[in-house]
Amino acid sequence: MKKIEAIIRTSKFNVVKKALHEVGVSFFSYWDVTGLGNEKEGHVYRGVSYSTSDIQRRYLSIVVNDSFAEATVKAIIKSGGTGEVGDGKIFISEIIEAYRVRTGDKGGDTLN
Repeated sequence: MKKIEAIIRTSKFNVVKKALHEVGVSFFSYWDVTGLGNEKEGHVYRGVSYSTSDIQRRYLSIVVNDSFAEATVKAIIKSGGTGEVGDGKIFISEIIEAYRVRTGDKGGDTLN
């Protein structure tokens, strides 16, 4: 199993969520997060300067079976990208085991 952690633009969340559902991701967790980006300059909008070093993003945590990781990552990249700096990051790590709390079942079938 793989854990896919994605940090995306908050504005792209609904599009990414729809894309994940379309490829069969039926469950994931998410949080609103603030992070620091590489961009050092601020932006001016209607005469007001805004710092872009503190960036509001949405953090997604998704666990999928190994064979499904690539489709999940592709869905996030395709739906979450704008081509601009700050589109986000995706991290993939191994999951050793998963358990369903209700039944005690374990393994990849607990993800369904």
